[in-house]
Amino acid sequence: MKTISILLLSYAFMISCQAQKQKLELNLEVGEIYSQNMTSNMTVTQTINSQQMNIDVTIIGKTTYRVTNVEDTLYSIDVKYENLTMKMAMPNGVAEFSSEKADDNDIFSTLLSMMKTKTFTVKMSKSGKIYEVKNIESLFSGLFEKFPQLTEIQKQQIQGQLMQAYGEKAFKGNLEMVTAIFSNSPVAKGDKWIIKTQLESGMSAEMETTYELVDINDSHGIIVGNAVIRTADKDAYIESNGMPLKYDLQGTMIDNITIDLKTGWIVEAKLTQSIKGTAEVKDNPQMPGGMIIPMTISNKMTMTN
Repeated sequence: MKTISILLLSYAFMISCQAQKQKLELNLEVGEIYSQNMTSNMTVTQTINSQQMNIDVTIIGKTTYRVTNVEDTLYSIDVKYENLTMKMAMPNGVAEFSSEKADDNDIFSTLLSMMKTKTFTVKMSKSGKIYEVKNIESLFSGLFEKFPQLTEIQKQQIQGQLMQAYGEKAFKGNLEMVTAIFSNSPVAKGDKWIIKTQLESGMSAEMETTYELVDINDSHGIIVGNAVIRTADKDAYIESNGMPLKYDLQGTMIDNITIDLKTGWIVEAKLTQSIKGTAEVKDNPQMPGGMIIPMTISNKMTMTN
């Protein structure tokens, strides 16, 4: 009888340990450098005048984050792109650009190379939320001084493409997808919580993700997220290649994120997006009568430290 009681107590103790809640958050050290390697493979399918067109875009990059200060729950972090690569496969051909290319005749690659030498600053909370992005415009300042042959329209188009991919709003949304994932309360294995994120990359979208801590051990935690994504304002027009354009899109994203429990930093993240809807070009001199373009977007993204 005594033996059974001891076994029951031991079992109860094991269950209580497994259910013990833990506060998951960023615990970064001042002076340390944290890195992030990202690969994104996106396919955009559009139907224009009953003709289907596919565009495949691959973006690869390494970013470093040097923590310079911590005050209360906010980290000050210097951010720098270490290398940047972009590849686009379109019906009329393939184009590839890299910050590591040494070719002054390749304008876009040269611009990427110039961007990687510059630093900007973010303020990030322990929960992974970005509260401020400062000096990111320096990435794009003086980029065209080496290329006086470009017209003002060409400069505006190129800078617009760069800002959509690497500007403040795109940077904030892409980073928060894998850092702003923590619950405000301590959690145990099997617990779920909801995080809302604003995405800005060419269009404004809202993402609501239900996260679950699916596994945890002494060193790592695995968090799975299921998100719903939708256009934030379906009536808002944006400028794209000089034409007014609005989106009506919705879809899902599945996350599988492994974090280091000591630092809270991402060890590995795999994200899969599936989005569909329409893009509508407003009536304008370039396109009288406008146009509605059905489209789907699929994206597989991987991040490692």
